[in-house]
Amino acid sequence: MNASPRTGRIILLTTSHRVAPGLLSWPAWQALREADRVVCGDPEHPQLPYVREAGVDIDAGSEPTARELVDASADGRSTVVIAAAEGEPRLTDGLAALAGSGRMSMPELELLPGSYDLPGARLLDLVQVMDRIRADCPWSGARTHEGLVKYAIEEVYELVEAIEEGDRGALCEELGDVLLQVVFHARIAQEDPDEPFSIDDVAGGLVEKLIHRHPHVFGEEQAATAEDVREHWMRTKAAEKRRDSVTAGIPLEQPALALAAKLAGRVRMAKLELPEGVPAADAGGASSAAADGGIGYELLALAVRAEAAGTDPERALRAAARTYRDAIRTAEGLAEESAEPE
Repeated sequence: MNASPRTGRIILLTTSHRVAPGLLSWPAWQALREADRVVCGDPEHPQLPYVREAGVDIDAGSEPTARELVDASADGRSTVVIAAAEGEPRLTDGLAALAGSGRMSMPELELLPGSYDLPGARLLDLVQVMDRIRADCPWSGARTHEGLVKYAIEEVYELVEAIEEGDRGALCEELGDVLLQVVFHARIAQEDPDEPFSIDDVAGGLVEKLIHRHPHVFGEEQAATAEDVREHWMRTKAAEKRRDSVTAGIPLEQPALALAAKLAGRVRMAKLELPEGVPAADAGGASSAAADGGIGYELLALAVRAEAAGTDPERALRAAARTYRDAIRTAEGLAEESAEPE
């Protein structure tokens, strides 16, 4: 009585180019060492030198068909196919077609992830793409920090709009556009002849700052409330910057209402008593004689009141402006209807 043939195996070993070559899982190394044949269609695959160094023979550069792999895996033999993280759609489609035909005995097909992308791994792709664009695109290659400023401002405003309108799709897209500005500026900074820095320097500095300013997370300090965290953040920030005034570090170029609220917040946290005649939390006495008829002080007093109440004056005014815009559009529609001939 003849024994039935043993079932072979085809193992599709997926690997990520975002992980350092050679860092494969233990099951992946076991499969490679035990395989009767290892193939890879990409002769430049980053894993190949390390797999060969481990003593594994690889048939690289050829792209076997599904039928060839099935034949190679007959009589209990195993074949490992080293692929990218996305797999080999052409190969798997071909194997599926053969299995569906029912005309031949199929080996077992196993998908074995050899390495995984960690959270944030696609940021590596972004850095590589930005390098390529900076080198090969005439427009991007000529940009400067100064020339990109207006785009950074526009992208942040579009991000704010997506947040306030609750548009999740737009939020994801606009976050990407803001991230592009960060990566673009960091890439330009690499080329500075005197003080170059890279995206790794930017990220490394941010990591150190976040850890230092969160001792209640990474250290032994305690913070029971969000206000405790905020006060510690401001103290640590002031010590880091060695600022001699609560107003230091506040950019005067930001929108006027936001600037006024920021100043008011610093005054409130520092518990300062302002000189007489300067607007505090109400508008009383704030209509000092000025070239603008006191309107500037009135707006300042409103911003101070909003900050004290926990309201972002910029956001509140934008919301009111949207309502105003909608009312204008409604009025325009009514005017058009009344102007139509009967």
